[in-house]
Amino acid sequence: MDLDHKPIVVLEQISKSYAMGEVTVDALKGISIELAAGDFISVAGPSGSGKTTLMNIIGLIDKPTSGSLYMGGQKAENLGRRELTRLRREFIGFVFQSFNLLPVLSVFENIELPLLIGENSGISGKQGKKLSRKERKERVEYFLEEVGLSDRRNHKPSELSGGQQQRAAIARAMVTKPRLVIADEPTANLDSANGGRILELMKKVNREEGTTFLFSTHDPEIWNMADHILFLRDGELESEQKK
Repeated sequence: MDLDHKPIVVLEQISKSYAMGEVTVDALKGISIELAAGDFISVAGPSGSGKTTLMNIIGLIDKPTSGSLYMGGQKAENLGRRELTRLRREFIGFVFQSFNLLPVLSVFENIELPLLIGENSGISGKQGKKLSRKERKERVEYFLEEVGLSDRRNHKPSELSGGQQQRAAIARAMVTKPRLVIADEPTANLDSANGGRILELMKKVNREEGTTFLFSTHDPEIWNMADHILFLRDGELESEQKK
């Protein structure tokens, strides 16, 4: 796939401060970065460096104290709450450490859910067309197969191991084929074989669909596969490496 590598996310002098009683904590201090379409990016740094805050701001979950964020050419601070929610749904897939699977739904239903939410809100994913029931089923089954959970499709999350729940969460994040996938320690609960399988799937989607991946991780395998690494320390961008 030919990529123009124009930035799909731009941060301009992003800072974030939190009030902790009478003390103000500066979690981010003037971060300016660009994420290009098709980037495979790792955010590295010690605990307390600002990785989670940065991911939350890029994911439109949190707002910066100052600075500007552009997502797909749109300036986030100019958007209302409904517009931000819509942009988050149609643009971003999330992989959380806590999985966030709905306990009353099967694995298949959990993975299918973002497609149903997208349709009900007028969003149909990257392709820009509404998926038929058959197309939804085929897409969910494709990702079930890719993450090795076809035989667990009818199980509830409580019937899965932590690693299986992680794989279900990863499939759910990618099923809408978002332009950006934000993943917080996506291989943390996986053994080396399944971790490698998931990374290969992500790299395949990255290569074939042009999906941008942004990881916060301590996994050296992801660092080795990344073509763009951001090093944070004490809320500042200490260095940036592009391969």
